[in-house]
Amino acid sequence: MHRSSHPKSGLIVSDGRCLLPDGELTLATDVDLGVKSGELLDALITATQWQERTIKLWGKSYLQPRLTAWYGDAGCGYSYSGICLEPLPWTDLLLSLKDRVEALAGHAFNSVLLNYYRNERDSMGMHSDDEPELGPAPVIASLSLGQERTLLLRHKTRADLGTLKLPLPNQSLLIMAGATQRHWKHGIAKLSRSCGPRLNLTFRQVQGV
Repeated sequence: MHRSSHPKSGLIVSDGRCLLPDGELTLATDVDLGVKSGELLDALITATQWQERTIKLWGKSYLQPRLTAWYGDAGCGYSYSGICLEPLPWTDLLLSLKDRVEALAGHAFNSVLLNYYRNERDSMGMHSDDEPELGPAPVIASLSLGQERTLLLRHKTRADLGTLKLPLPNQSLLIMAGATQRHWKHGIAKLSRSCGPRLNLTFRQVQGV
């Protein structure tokens, strides 16, 4: 059994499984996507219909500090932070990636949210993917391409656990399952140093479609 820990992260990884209290995380690195990751990154950045949306937090409106796009089956509407999304139709490239991610994750997905972190100034606030349309224990497959960024994790009720940190390298796939969204928040912080672009594709199963 391969067992390791990420320095300063507080997370122990055993055969790809992150030993997370009240949650289920599995991280696979160097996953086979059928095409070189650099070519895939460029193709997705160019072909995706990106938008910079406004979100509402605590009664105020803010531009999201990243670009996003929502693709999926017809009827896979999704709402968060005051944003209501209707899916764009799948592209051949995204369908190919979905097939590979489903095989790796062992789960079926009907939608994907793409996040484009253009540089070190782009980020994602702490949140849980616990919207009703995802169900009580969603399985979310998060594919990372490009610049490595660190996922921050904070338990909702156990302050003693502090902030856990999980680096997400290029061509890695993180599976969040079980009670993870019920008990944990996660996010990506801005950086003080310059960095290149990163894409994150989170494949989901919207229910009631």
